[in-house]
Parts: sequence; structure tokens; C-alpha cells
Amino acid sequence: MNNNVRYNNLFKLLIDKGIKKSELAKMCNLSSPTMAKLSKNEYVSMDVLVRICRVLDCTLNDVVEILPKV
Repeated sequence: MNNNVRYNNLFKLLIDKGIKKSELAKMCNLSSPTMAKLSKNEYVSMDVLVRICRVLDCTLNDVVEILPKV
């Protein structure tokens, strides 16, 4: 697991909006491997993050948290 980013904010936002992960994948045209990366807190491309932000009408801070250096 990556210790640099976390997508908990995204998953909380999905719960608040009543959107399932599978629905987000369809809305943003995200592949299964990309969804797996998000679930495992692994790096995804900026393109993916921008698509998510546009579809959910939110900012990067609402999606990804950059963790402090350990």
C-alpha cells in the first residue's frame, strides 16, 4: 500500500451523495483496475482525478488526501 495518498474523502463523498463505486466507474468511464487502485490508495492519473471532480462537482481536496511525509 502507498503511504502518500488516501482516497477516503472520495468514498465519504460517494456515501453522502448516495453513489455506489460501480456507478462512479460508469459515470467517469473508469476501468476496474483504476477503481481497484483507488480502493487500495494507489496512484491514479491526474486525468482520472479531474474526471471524478467534474462528475461529482467537487475539488481535488474532496477526493484525495496527501499524507505527511513519514
